[in-house]
Amino acid sequence: MSRGALLAVLVLTTVLSASIATPRAQTPTPSDLAAGIQTRYATVRDFTADFAQRETSPLLPKPVLERGTVKVKKPGRMRWTYATGDRNETVSDGTTVHYYFRADRHVTTAPLPADNEASTALLFLTGRGNLSRDFTPTLPADQPAGEWRLELRPRTPQSDFEVLTLEVDRTSLAFRGLIVTDAQGGTSAFRFTAMRENVGLADREFMFTVPRGVEVR
Repeated sequence: MSRGALLAVLVLTTVLSASIATPRAQTPTPSDLAAGIQTRYATVRDFTADFAQRETSPLLPKPVLERGTVKVKKPGRMRWTYATGDRNETVSDGTTVHYYFRADRHVTTAPLPADNEASTALLFLTGRGNLSRDFTPTLPADQPAGEWRLELRPRTPQSDFEVLTLEVDRTSLAFRGLIVTDAQGGTSAFRFTAMRENVGLADREFMFTVPRGVEVR
């Protein structure tokens, strides 16, 4: 799992539930769309979804494609389980993030960063950030049919990404995709299906137990 993919794992929780206050046929301003997404995000306590990931990099001979499932609960709880490739897993219980590299039989742990240490993307994930305050939004010319694509550039330069792109339904602002672009031009693009919001996920679903015989680093 690359640095870009790990960042994307930490970023995602932008599932939202109210429509933007502009007519369906009208193109919103970038700031209005960002504000609408932020408002919708605030209504979501948790969600589950299936995901498909496409990762590109100048260092990769071809894109890497992966699939899996994700569960997220604010603030800061998440479980990403890959069903393909090395079947890695990333789990956060709200204070500690566990990266389980199944094929290598080791687990890496790290504390969930505090506000003054976290990237703007991670702050948004944990409900402590704000799209309008922390990012400069733009609407690219190439907009998907039936969706809005919003590019977000952090107002304070970040070491782990340059652009965060959100893809949402034009009518409901329901979340459809996420793209993280790094300084080298690499991308981690996620598309989400079978999304279910506010299902009442229990905290125990985000507990991680180190499997027997697995090394902790």
